[in-house]
This record gives sequence, C-alpha cells and structure tokens, in this order.
Amino acid sequence: MNTAARLHGDVLRATLVAGFTLSERTYPPDLTLPEHSHQESDFCFVLTGSFTEVSGKQAHRCRPRSVLFHPAGEAHSDHFHTSVRCFSLQFGTGGMDDTPRWRKSVSTTSVNSPGGRLSQLAARLYREFCRPDDVSRIMIEGIALQMMAETFRQTTASTRTAPPWLEQAKDILHQQFSDRPSLGYLATSMGVHPVHLAREFRRFYGCTITEYVLQRRLEFACHEMLNSRASLTEIALAAGFFDQSHFARTFKAQMGMSPNQYRTTLSAG
Repeated sequence: MNTAARLHGDVLRATLVAGFTLSERTYPPDLTLPEHSHQESDFCFVLTGSFTEVSGKQAHRCRPRSVLFHPAGEAHSDHFHTSVRCFSLQFGTGGMDDTPRWRKSVSTTSVNSPGGRLSQLAARLYREFCRPDDVSRIMIEGIALQMMAETFRQTTASTRTAPPWLEQAKDILHQQFSDRPSLGYLATSMGVHPVHLAREFRRFYGCTITEYVLQRRLEFACHEMLNSRASLTEIALAAGFFDQSHFARTFKAQMGMSPNQYRTTLSAG
C-alpha cells in the first residue's frame, strides 16, 4: 500500500458538496500510521471499530460515535486495534476554511469528543451522505457550521484535569452503563454531594451523567449490531434500554436513522 493510501484508508465512497469532501473509509486491524498532518481541517466520525490517536503528549482511544476534529497542519499518529470504519468531513476550496467571515471561528485546537452534541450532528451528516436528496446540500452546509460552532465552544471551555475521584466515577459509569448506579449511590461512594458530582461531571466532560451513560449504551449497541447476530430486542435489553421500542426511538433521535437502517447501511460493503 502506498503512503497516500495508508494515510487516507480505503475509500468506500466519497462526494464533494459545497467545497467539503465527504467520504467513508476503512482501515485494516493492526495498521499504524506514522505521524502526519492534513492540509485542511477535518472531522472524523467513528462508525465501527477502535483505534488510538496520539497528538503531542495526548493519547485518545477512539470508539464508535467518537468525533475527532483535526485543525489544518496538526501532527498526529494512529494505531488501529481492529478494523475501523470512519466517516469524514474535510474542508476544502469553497468550504469554511476559505471563507474570510468564518476563519476566526475555525478552531486551531484538536477535539476528541466521545459522544454528545458533536456525535449527534455527525450522525445527521452521515445520514445526509448516505441518503442524499434535493435539500442535502443545504443540510450538509448547515450541519457543518453547527459542528464547527460546537467544536469552538468545546475548545474554549475549561481544560483543567479532572480530579481522581471524578475519573473514578466516570470509570464506574463506563463499566456499569447497562445498569447505571444512581446519582446518590455514586456520590456517596465518591464522598461528595450529588449536586457537586453532577456539576463537576458536566464541567469536565462536556455532558451530563445521563448523556454519558446514553453514549455508552449506544456505543455498545452499535458494536453489537455489526459484530453479532443478536436480535435488536436482545441488544436493547443488554444495553440497558427498557425494550426494543425505547431503543429504536432513542437510537433514531441520536443517530438520525433507525437501528435496522444502521445495521443494513454499515453491514453493506
């Protein structure tokens, strides 16, 4: 595989819309990409698989529903633990990078978001990419702008390191997402007041405890839909949803498509 192919993966499909390049790519397991940078800013939305990205002294584990933002020229390296499938939005000629009025709003700091608002927007963008219609061009431009605004908001937020007790609380939620401990129990275990726990969690991680647990449940469900033959009902219950109906409504609201559409779309090719 030549250097360009290694850096960009195997392109399944791509299109150019209003100066933005949208593409879906795959990377094989155990692939390591040496330190490199992109000429244009871009977003990467992880659809399946996991990998670790290193930028400077920071290492991030990227899983399904993670969104990464790379400012133009930022150096980073990647190691793919499994087969990975990503959807990317790259700025180019005619996009926001080339529009003077938006230049000051383009973040110069990288972002790695495990879910939340950025993930919801990226999922909507992916839906427009998969099922284009007469208004997709307008939708893509609008969603791209919202993603840029959300990225700018995250990079201007506090960058202090979370205290150990808060990291511990997050680890518990990460492991026990299907039967989430109550806020009261979690706060008592950490020796803090529930209100303080909830406030600090949102301040450091950019989402509420409920939103974080939902992200983990959807991450689990996405993995199971593409890597097992379990029924949607089985997956829904294992992830911690009340039933398949609750799972389907939540999934569509977050991902912009039904669980069946997700399974069919990402299992193809």
